[in-house]
Amino acid sequence: MEAAPSYAELHCLSCFTFQRGASHAEELVARASALGYAALAITDECSMAGVVRAHVAARDAGLKLIVGTEIRLRDGPKLVLLAPDHGAYSELCALITRGRRATRKGGYRLHRVDVEELATRALVLWIPEDETHADWIGSTFGGRAWIAAELHRGGDEPRRIERLLALSQSSGLRIVAAGDVHMHVRGRRQLQDLMTAIRLGKPVAECGEALFPNGERHLRTLPALRSLYPSGWIAESLNIANRCGFSLDQLHYRYPHEVVGAGHTAISWLRHLCEQGMSNRWPEGVSARNRQGIEDELALIAERQCEHFFLTVEDVVRWARGRGILCQGRGSAANSLVCFVLGITEVDPDRSRMLFARFMSRERKEPPDIDVDFEHQRREEVIQYIYEKYGRDRAAIAATVIHYRPRMAVRDVGRALGQSPDLIDRMAKSLAWWDTPEQLSDRLRVLGIDAEAPRVRLWIDLVRQLIGMPRHLSQHVGGFVISETPLHGLVPVENAAMPDRTIIQWDKDDLEALGLLKVDVLALGMLSAIRRSLEMISAWRGAPLALKDIPEGDEATYAMIQRAETVGVFQIESRAQMSMLPRLKPKNYYDLVIQVSIVRPGPIQGGMVHPYLRRREGKEAPRYERPELEAVLSRTLGVPLFQEQVIEIAMVAGNFTPGEADQVRRSMAAWKHKGGLEPIRDRLYAGMAQNGYTPDFARRIFEMILGFGDYGFPESHAASFALLAYASSWLKCHHPAAFFAGLLNSQPMGFYAPAQLVREARRVGVEVRPVDVSASLWESGLEPATGGAPALRLGLALVKGFNEAAARRIELARTSRAFSDVDDLCHRAALNARERRALADADALRPIAGHRHAARWAALGVQRLPGLLAGHAAREAPLASRVPREGEDIVADYEATGLTLRRHPVALLRPRMDRLRLRRAEELPQLPDGVAVRVGGLVINRQRPQTAKGTMFMTLEDETGFHNLVIRVQLLDEQREAVLGGRLLLARGRLQNVSGVIHIVVERLRDVSEWLGALPTHSRDFQ
Repeated sequence: MEAAPSYAELHCLSCFTFQRGASHAEELVARASALGYAALAITDECSMAGVVRAHVAARDAGLKLIVGTEIRLRDGPKLVLLAPDHGAYSELCALITRGRRATRKGGYRLHRVDVEELATRALVLWIPEDETHADWIGSTFGGRAWIAAELHRGGDEPRRIERLLALSQSSGLRIVAAGDVHMHVRGRRQLQDLMTAIRLGKPVAECGEALFPNGERHLRTLPALRSLYPSGWIAESLNIANRCGFSLDQLHYRYPHEVVGAGHTAISWLRHLCEQGMSNRWPEGVSARNRQGIEDELALIAERQCEHFFLTVEDVVRWARGRGILCQGRGSAANSLVCFVLGITEVDPDRSRMLFARFMSRERKEPPDIDVDFEHQRREEVIQYIYEKYGRDRAAIAATVIHYRPRMAVRDVGRALGQSPDLIDRMAKSLAWWDTPEQLSDRLRVLGIDAEAPRVRLWIDLVRQLIGMPRHLSQHVGGFVISETPLHGLVPVENAAMPDRTIIQWDKDDLEALGLLKVDVLALGMLSAIRRSLEMISAWRGAPLALKDIPEGDEATYAMIQRAETVGVFQIESRAQMSMLPRLKPKNYYDLVIQVSIVRPGPIQGGMVHPYLRRREGKEAPRYERPELEAVLSRTLGVPLFQEQVIEIAMVAGNFTPGEADQVRRSMAAWKHKGGLEPIRDRLYAGMAQNGYTPDFARRIFEMILGFGDYGFPESHAASFALLAYASSWLKCHHPAAFFAGLLNSQPMGFYAPAQLVREARRVGVEVRPVDVSASLWESGLEPATGGAPALRLGLALVKGFNEAAARRIELARTSRAFSDVDDLCHRAALNARERRALADADALRPIAGHRHAARWAALGVQRLPGLLAGHAAREAPLASRVPREGEDIVADYEATGLTLRRHPVALLRPRMDRLRLRRAEELPQLPDGVAVRVGGLVINRQRPQTAKGTMFMTLEDETGFHNLVIRVQLLDEQREAVLGGRLLLARGRLQNVSGVIHIVVERLRDVSEWLGALPTHSRDFQ
């Protein structure tokens, strides 16, 4: 018997048609393959955002994928456009780009003329809602057009079929079966209805006919399709599928030509720049080892045809540095000698072990990944340079897919189900980032809500389904795609939310899957702070100081690091890092590389930290299973701490090639989500057995690989970070006033708010002076002080509600003469009422107006009186003469600037705390390990590392220092509201004092935030 014909679904939306498609592309592909479909088209609305995932899934499943898009014309019908070949695909990308760029982010605008101009090769399915456009369809597309018959078992199906046949007869267009698929299985119907309500912004109950009447818009079985459609219509779907030979594998990416010097090829220009770089890096001459290393890298770069990639990054870095913008390459780039001599990275190969296989290999097809960090406050200049150099049609930022998370899902589903706003708000705010969908019922019960009530149960179920679904496209933090030809021939481009930004519709994973170039232009706050500090020091001493001038190996700096006095410095300022510093005691640069890496999930989950510390302290000797592993692990005392070492072990012990070994790292990053490490395990076991390793050792190595999981940290990242960790530490040690001024001027950044930074500056001996209209500039800066070291003057930028233009007017007016009073200030600097009030609230008028109450009255009373009243001041109000109480001033300081130079707020509460026998932070180092203690303070940060098995770390601040709290899972569950919501907490627990590292393991908390009254506080949580 002849087999019944299969079917090709030609109209299918994935969840990348946001708030319409209710299934992932991978789910659709898997279902179509299981049903025996011959092909599947992904036709998201005016989008190609889901096609790469579908392409990868279809390739793995052996299913033919057709690429297309659905559009609704402003002056025409609804169409599905399919790409039969590469040229048609490029036209569709250009069409989508035109539509998306024509309106604000998230929308599109297309007309008939756009399709006529940009869809000259596409196959067209007309979704007829009436007969109005038949003549236009026939005359424009001719033999490339069909009428799509989309039958969903509606009540008028026979009449609909009759109308379609009549329309085909009158127009001459053939009919093809299609499904208007919105989900892979019928069970997603509730979720699809929910998405419709979210899209329309109203409850499901009010959506009426906007909801589909049944659940037929799923991938249906072949028998079900044959019962609905005439065999000829199904056969036509296969004919169309056969005409579609395009695959994303056919895309060819070309690098921009501008970066190649005149008269050179790409490789000769790269070699020329490397020769120049070698002369700069090694003026005395390059070593034979480094010369050979560069030759080997250039040969591999030429073989892989990646010269333009390196030249593009070098061009961006050179431009930025030419304008005084600090930048530094990191990640894989730090493993490249070529990147070092080109100035992309500052990691000297003689100071760190290079593993070029981690950076680039013959086996891997994708280009190497280079991350370049720029000053976060000047990165926009770099971004606009790239746009200007290559044009907005050839450069765009990669997308980031924003997925539904619990809080967002709770809110959107709650509104769609008509839950009360108060209940939705309470539920959403009760969730933390780590809460799983399975915990939603428990959270509702804690709030006193019946989780078993039918409507609430539906809410929870739909939230669970919605979590993980794409919500919208945002822009990547800085991944640029740059092309020789217009990008819209490769991938659609659309407007970003920010002005003067465009993004492509693919994210970094899509780009990696297709092997496309991405130049990462990232932002790093510490580079802004360091540059500002260096400029201030240079101006203060009258001689330039650059990053390269910071001396290496400074003993005082390392002594400060070993004491964990690292508040504000780069990378080693977290509580976990500060707890490790007195134990590891870094003495040199490579120790800092290890310090940066060891407080990471990979080494912690892999059980590497304590063995390393024991060996470093001489309590146990380093051990190596075989001599050849000593070369791999000797620098970390036999304990693997870096991704590169895991790769090297696979190469040395398991006979992996460099490219195969790097695939181990990539598989590690995915195994928890997808599994599939068995082939790697078996390959590793076989290779190690061949080399004489015992099965037990092979098993331990494999478990070590699993321990690194997603979180193994590359030595190349750590090497770059360690440079900035040392530079920032040196600045804090030797130029603290400039260091803290740089930090304050670069906010927001880091673990600590300005209040803690100013407190730390004063602790290390810096004289900090208040915001003052008589002396402050817009930014914080340095002023002469007794003793030779400069004082730190707080800037007007700290004043909430103030602006730079007004500050610059104050600076200019002050150059001629000092301000005599508030009236003089306000009129010479042209300050409006809002600006005057902001300065008065910040106590910045004290030198010319007296205390805060008087200053506020003076600011309110500034006006030019007419005629005979000129020169007569308004009578002072009684309130203006009353001196504020200390508590009032402190609250006002925090409200106006976020900090105070008066006493710490906790100092005012100390008598109350003393009655409760609460210890001060300065008392704890003298107490023995294990003693019961009670402490209290302002919450300044909360951390919950993924490696801590649910344990939370919290820092309280009192007037003498910090209390580092350890909060176990059980206590977190029992006192969740206090732990997550408290601003002023009292803690009772046991002191841990190990090697001078002090923690309190909390047994009970008490939230006394009401003691703070109106004092505003802010903690930096879960950064």
